[in-house]
Amino acid sequence: MSQTNILLESGTNELEIVEFYIDEVDNVHDGSTRRSYYGINVAKVVEIIRLPELTDMPDAANDAVLGAFDLRSEIIPLIDLSRRVGKNRIEDEAPKVIVTEFNKISTAFLVSGVTRIHRISWEQVEAPSRQVSSLTANSITGVVKLEGRIVFLLDLEKIVADLNPDMDLTDMPEASLVDKIEKRQLKALISDDSTMIRRMIGQMLEDAGFRVTRTHNGKAAWDKIVEWKAKADAEGASINDYVDIVVTDIEMPVMDGHNLTKRIKDDHELRHLPVLLCSSIITDTLYHKGESVGADDQISKAEINQLAERVFKLIEEAGN
Repeated sequence: MSQTNILLESGTNELEIVEFYIDEVDNVHDGSTRRSYYGINVAKVVEIIRLPELTDMPDAANDAVLGAFDLRSEIIPLIDLSRRVGKNRIEDEAPKVIVTEFNKISTAFLVSGVTRIHRISWEQVEAPSRQVSSLTANSITGVVKLEGRIVFLLDLEKIVADLNPDMDLTDMPEASLVDKIEKRQLKALISDDSTMIRRMIGQMLEDAGFRVTRTHNGKAAWDKIVEWKAKADAEGASINDYVDIVVTDIEMPVMDGHNLTKRIKDDHELRHLPVLLCSSIITDTLYHKGESVGADDQISKAEINQLAERVFKLIEEAGN
């Protein structure tokens, strides 16, 4: 199923999502079944299967981990997604299992059922309000209205990370990066819809001596770059007086990282500005999508400890 995403032209600000649902008893009203709808980027979906035979995992850290199963000689843990989103799932029909791969990790999620694949624009995806984010433990990255219903895009990376507290993406390289800073202070613009990742990447680069500007999606990043470009033109300065590198996620509401990269590289005054894509969906299969829009480098969030070194290398190669 994930192969359908490859047909999307890179940089068009489009995505395909698998819409699925979780059924629970509506105890507030008449005890009928209440259905909640969610979505996941097709690029993260390996396949959708029936519930397989499970093997218990000893000393599982959370009761949402139902066990593990063998899929083509790979042992994959199964997570009951309803328990992670505060739902008491009922089984009116045979449940479905969505097998995913992101951050170079395979994980399966148990849901009540799957509806269909939707092809939409990131402009249709709204960032969750501060209240929605706080009430859902920051587990929602976007909200989209489809066919008259609200569909929540889940932050599956956060859900998996919460179940794996020993996963530490922040280990810094042993070599001192501060020693590589040039006499002028380097400046980075980062764009990510995840508060946790923005904070993490921003702190890593600040620790390495950068001045960091943080934005929450590609549109906000592009607006900031356009503002800097106008100032540079007015003052007879260079864009590098304001920014030396852009580090951006791919999946973001309003404007994704591929579209942001394409806009930068299509502008003759900006095209020399290095862009590093940092995303959980960067895989060998989808790497070409970043190349096609002109990304200078791409890194999985599973390799985020390499980010600072890669950023320095790109700036050095650009000769800014």
